Parts: sequence; structure tokens; C-alpha cells
Amino acid sequence: MKAGRLINGWTLIAVVLTVIVIAGGVYIGLKNGQDQPIEITLAPNPPLEGTVYIGGEVNNPGYYPLYAGDTFDDLVRAAGGPTEGADLGHIEVKVPGQGRVAELQQVNINTAGAWLLAALPGIGEVRAQEIVSYRQRNGLFRDTREIMNIEGIGEATFELIKDLITVGD
Repeated sequence: MKAGRLINGWTLIAVVLTVIVIAGGVYIGLKNGQDQPIEITLAPNPPLEGTVYIGGEVNNPGYYPLYAGDTFDDLVRAAGGPTEGADLGHIEVKVPGQGRVAELQQVNINTAGAWLLAALPGIGEVRAQEIVSYRQRNGLFRDTREIMNIEGIGEATFELIKDLITVGD
């Protein structure tokens, strides 16, 4: 009989110790788990680049290049700025879906103002004014390559802008 009481006593001690260890583990787990922030890491979105349509209450609606870091203001300026008295809520910016290619809006070098010509790569304000002056002295451009008659616009600059300019509508 002493053996039965001994087994029951050790069994009781083992059960009590097991309960204490489990309860302590649960307590420690809950206590430490509550103060730990959950960290979620998302892959960064690649910057948007390509072409966008800018329309609505802007002076020159059409397709324009979008570069990483461009702001809404940059896009509106590229489209000639808002029309006089424009409600900025009525300016459209549409990004073509993936896999779709949008046609770039070409700048008509026969009718564009200096501010719009200056936005072309490699042109700037001085050359833009020279383009307008050339047009006033010599009449309309008959071919886009004729823009190379402007001092400072050579083959390299023409290659940068040839797909962005036109002499027709």
C-alpha cells in the first residue's frame, strides 16, 4: 500500500509541476506578445513612368511623358497649364493600362509658344525663343528637320525631340 500512495504522491507532484510550467509559459507568452509591434514589410511600388493623358481644363490636352518623381503640377505644366479660370477638379490624368502604348502628344513647332517649346528635351528657354523668332522671320517650318537651322540645335538635339515635334496638326 505504501507503493500506491508513493505513486499517487509523485503523480500529483508531476501534474502540479506540469500545470505550473504550462501556466507560466502561457503567462509569459501573453505578457511579451502584447507589447511587441507587428511589422509588415511591403515591396516598394516601382515609380510610374511612361505616358499619361492629360485633358479637361488644360490648354493643350493630349499624351505626355511621365517621369519618376513628376508631380501633378509638372503634368499640368506639360499640358500648357490650366485654362483661364479652370477648376483643378476638372483636369483629367489617365494612365494607360499595362501593356498598352499611348501615342505621345507632339508639339507643333509652327504654332507652339516659347514656354511649350522650352519643355522639349535639350531646348530650354533661349532656344525656344529662337525658334519663335526664326518662325517670325522665315515663315512656318515645312519639315521638322528644318529646326536644325536654329543655332545650337544639331543632330543630337534633333534625335532627342524628333518624335515629340511636328509641323502639321
